Amino acid sequence: MAAVKAPGVLRRLRERGARVRVIATAAALAFITELSLATAADGEVATDATWFEPRPDAQHLTHARADAVVIVGASADLLARAATGRGDDLASATLLSVRAPVLWVPAMNERMWEHPAVQANAERLRGWGHHFLGPVYGAFGSRGEGTGMGRMAEPEDIAAAALGLLEGESRSREVEESREQAALSTSGLLDPSTAPDLRGVHVVVSAGPTREYLDPVRFISNPSSGKMGFAVAEEARDRGASVTLVTGPVSLPDPPGVRVVRIESALDLRDAVVEAARDAGVVVMTAAVADYRAADRATEKQAKVAGDVTVHLTPNPDILAELGADKGGRVLIGFAMETHAGVERAALKARRKNADFILLNYPTREGTAFGGDDNEVTLVRPDGSSEAWPRLTKREVARRLLDEVLAIRERLPHSPG
Repeated sequence: MAAVKAPGVLRRLRERGARVRVIATAAALAFITELSLATAADGEVATDATWFEPRPDAQHLTHARADAVVIVGASADLLARAATGRGDDLASATLLSVRAPVLWVPAMNERMWEHPAVQANAERLRGWGHHFLGPVYGAFGSRGEGTGMGRMAEPEDIAAAALGLLEGESRSREVEESREQAALSTSGLLDPSTAPDLRGVHVVVSAGPTREYLDPVRFISNPSSGKMGFAVAEEARDRGASVTLVTGPVSLPDPPGVRVVRIESALDLRDAVVEAARDAGVVVMTAAVADYRAADRATEKQAKVAGDVTVHLTPNPDILAELGADKGGRVLIGFAMETHAGVERAALKARRKNADFILLNYPTREGTAFGGDDNEVTLVRPDGSSEAWPRLTKREVARRLLDEVLAIRERLPHSPG
């Protein structure tokens, strides 16, 4: 039934200025008509039937010239066909021919999504540079199949992810062109914002929120969008670093050229970051990690009861402190949110956790709340010295952050990769 949301995705993309073309599989047309898709796309719909019509072009190659490909309501079957190189229908043949970013938006029941074969196919596609949005937790199917991790992301999130992918690809092309021009230049100089000054360095970034489930459908979390961490990852990538991005549940597509590890809980985040940091030269912890989790997570949905309910919480691991205790020659950066006495608390946090500095922000200030595109931070060092930065885009904050990281690395006797 996820196919019925496809027109909503098409309309939102067109509203934001994108030009769309549609390929409908036979399975999709069992749920939605060509007319609905053609109306939403303002253009013809390509199908397996049209693929074999007499025409001057090879239809799969024409569609493969897109700037991005989004598979809305991706099934286990199509994932398998793509992962094994099948090309005997129009959609599969187009995926074999495309060189642009590919975004998969899966939709299936939870048991299918969690099957080892499906996970292996998804992992193989990720290894080829494909991106994934979802699936998300919720109800799926039209016959009361149930709830779980298999529901397709919503049209608004899909459109935002697709456009974000296009912006990231455009940025990557601009950086690559800039580097190529600089390599041919007699001066050999690059613009500082795109200079490969982190080449050979492994940068690990954490981003987004964590979810701490109380039962299968309720969890403790926060509104973190992940935009700050994604900006740091993209900036590090553009400066030549090898980047691992460990992110909680967000509606952002995987940045091209970045290894992305998707997690949910703080325990998952801890394991993924500690593992990735083993050979890292820089670790930037922007994730909004839940401080507590349920001491006894219920295995079944808990019924509503009259009166108050007491939930027993237990502390989550302090990931930044754990990394700081075994820091070695790494540069370690943390983020902090406070509503008052921020500089003093951030300096204490930096000292206790052996961080090189903390970027402090106040989420209650106008324009810098969760989910925004801008941030206003103060750099706080362990000795209590601080530097307030003006309100900047998160990408500009990321650029300044990495400038500070490079300055620290230059002072180290030996900087690990």
